[in-house]
Amino acid sequence: MREASGIPRLSARETGDRTCRHCGAAIVAAPFAREGDAYCCEGCFHAARKRQAMPDQDDAQSELAEALASALDSREHETGLHSKRVACHTLVLARRFTSDPLRLRQVYWGALLHDIGKIGIPDAILLKEGPLDADEWRVMHTHPAIGHRILAVVPSMSEAAEIVLAHEERYDGGGYPRGLAGKAIPLWARLFAVIDTLDAMTSDRPYRRSQSFDAAQDEIVRAAGSQFDPLAVDAFVAEEFALRAMVAVKCGDPAAAPV
Repeated sequence: MREASGIPRLSARETGDRTCRHCGAAIVAAPFAREGDAYCCEGCFHAARKRQAMPDQDDAQSELAEALASALDSREHETGLHSKRVACHTLVLARRFTSDPLRLRQVYWGALLHDIGKIGIPDAILLKEGPLDADEWRVMHTHPAIGHRILAVVPSMSEAAEIVLAHEERYDGGGYPRGLAGKAIPLWARLFAVIDTLDAMTSDRPYRRSQSFDAAQDEIVRAAGSQFDPLAVDAFVAEEFALRAMVAVKCGDPAAAPV
C-alpha cells in the first residue's frame, strides 16, 4: 500500500502494535528499519548510526543544530529527514579519512546544516514549483555564503562553516559561489557532494520518481573527475554496502537495513 508520495504505508493489519524500539513511536509507514520482531523509525536509525561514529557527542549545541536542520527541511517541504540523512551518510565516507571525533563533529554539522543559508532565500524563490529564471538563480546561489556567515560567528563551528560555503562547488570548477576546483574545495565538501546527489536521486520529487541505488551509483561513478572528486567516488564505492543499507530505510526496504 502506497501513499501519494510513493512511500509504502502499512495497512492496519500489518501495523499491529509495532513501535520503534528506541523512541516508542508507532510504525505506520516507511521509512523504518526492521530486524526480526524489532522496529526502528528513520530518525532513531540515523541517530544510532551517528552515535556509532561519534560516541559521547550529544549535547545542547548538537540538539540545537538537529532542531534547526529539521526546521529547515520542513520549510523546504523535504520529505523524511533529508539533512540528518546526508549528515550521517557523509560521516560514513569521512571516517575513511579521519577518526578524530572533533573533526567528525565538524563534518557532521557542516553536512547537517549545509542549507542553513536558505533561511535568507525568499519563499517565492525557494518554494517555486516551476524553473527559476536567471535573476532567481542569482539569488539562490547566495545561500552558501549566507549559511557561512551564520555559522562562521560560532567559534566551535568554524570548519563546519567552510563545508557549508563549499557544498555547491564542483570538482571541475563549475559550481558556486566561488568556482573552486579540485583540492581547493575542502575534502569534506567533496565527500558531501557525492552523498547529496545520492540522496537526491533516491528520493521522490514533485517532477520525478526516485531512482534506484544502482542508478544513482552509476551516475556518480560516471561523473567522477567532472562533478565529483574521484577520491570521493572511490570512497563511495568502497562503502557501498553501508550506504545501500542506509538508503534502503528511506526507500521502504526495511529488511535490507537492520536496526
